[in-house]
Amino acid sequence: MTAEVELDAGGRTVRLTNPDRVYFPAQGWTKLDVATYYLSVADGIVRALRDRPCMLHRFPSGLAGEKVHQKRIPAGAPEWIETVRVHFPRYDRTADELCVTEIGHVIWAVQMSTVEFHPWNSRRFDTERPDEWRIDLDPMPQADFGSVRQVAETCREVLAELGITGYPKTSGGAGLHVYVRIAPEWGFGDVRRAALAFAREVERRTPAATTTWWRKDRDPRAVFVDYNQNARDHTIASAWSLRGVPEGTVSTPIAWDEIPDVDPRDFTLATAPARFAGCGDLHATIDDHHHRLDELLAWADREGLPPP
Repeated sequence: MTAEVELDAGGRTVRLTNPDRVYFPAQGWTKLDVATYYLSVADGIVRALRDRPCMLHRFPSGLAGEKVHQKRIPAGAPEWIETVRVHFPRYDRTADELCVTEIGHVIWAVQMSTVEFHPWNSRRFDTERPDEWRIDLDPMPQADFGSVRQVAETCREVLAELGITGYPKTSGGAGLHVYVRIAPEWGFGDVRRAALAFAREVERRTPAATTTWWRKDRDPRAVFVDYNQNARDHTIASAWSLRGVPEGTVSTPIAWDEIPDVDPRDFTLATAPARFAGCGDLHATIDDHHHRLDELLAWADREGLPPP
């Protein structure tokens, strides 16, 4: 077994110990395979994480072992690792979370056994004002992917009417995400309120969608438009993040026109690098479009949605 290797991560040398440790037993994919994957999509993963507080989903013994949700960067991290301090009001605590600005930070996190990257929807310049609105289409147990496609098409329709550019991606699981860059002028409560107003409009237009929050009350055949993912300190896997599931799927940017035929299971550690090499990052222009939430907040006012 190889004790360690040194990897060139954008001109920075990062040491990877136990590179032969198997992380994905079904395919035999190793820690080195995880690092090599992230190097192959370097521009995409850095774009998705750049300047955002980031929670790490670590698997120190691979997927067969314990999963660790890591917020705080451990003592002894290299001096070139960048962090941002965030506050958790519920516990009145703070944490210095990883703040990726280069691919070396990502590969260091892999050295720390990270498989998944879950960034905030705000950036370190003002962690209390998100610049990203996330539309999470989460199918219930009896909803097939056809229902997800139907709800996604309705989302596309409503976004177009609002003059808003949305960037879809697979979740790496059974659902889809759509990301929208927004002006960082509102707090988490207002962004969540705008997201709920949008979700209610989508629900009105298609019986396949639901905004019912409590799982026990939801139609098991529906797709939950999860506006709660815009609440403070809620995170979901970033674009180009691997998922800690046996298949090694990747949360992959897609084009709207791909949705009718896409199968999220096709995007894995083994296949996503070729897609990135051939198509590039379909979220590459996401920062070119920053939208306002005024109209959605007016919808929320008309619906009588409570203030944050």
